[in-house]
Amino acid sequence: MADEALFLLLHSEMVAGVYRAAEQGEGENGRCTTKLESMGFRVGQGLIERFTKDTARFKDELDIMKFICKDFWTTVFKKQIDNLRTNHQGIYVLQDNKFRLLTQMSAGKQYLEHAPKYLAFTCGLIRGGLSNLGIKSIVTAEVSSMPACK
Repeated sequence: MADEALFLLLHSEMVAGVYRAAEQGEGENGRCTTKLESMGFRVGQGLIERFTKDTARFKDELDIMKFICKDFWTTVFKKQIDNLRTNHQGIYVLQDNKFRLLTQMSAGKQYLEHAPKYLAFTCGLIRGGLSNLGIKSIVTAEVSSMPACK
């Protein structure tokens, strides 16, 4: 339980630090999301490497996505993805109805505009993990109501 609190605090400080540096003129505000996503990418690569070292090879993309939704997500966020959808043409939609990194924020609509900066690291995390498993991907996040995300 303590490691979860540390992760949440570290993530909040990372986001705040990157945006604070941009405000002080050390970078553009548009680059903040890219910087957070890049940090997540590297962490995702390392985590997948650790998590799959004793795992059998995956048969296909769907097996990899199931692994991401069950094992990877559970290890990082202490719960499974609530919903996985696919069009069977390479597009997957993962839905978490109570995303841990957004639960600390109010559920009001006034915070919807701030939600994407708290999802950039996670997008990178997924993209980095998929990259290490041999899948080139584009990962985007969408928040229509707090604290759910797709």
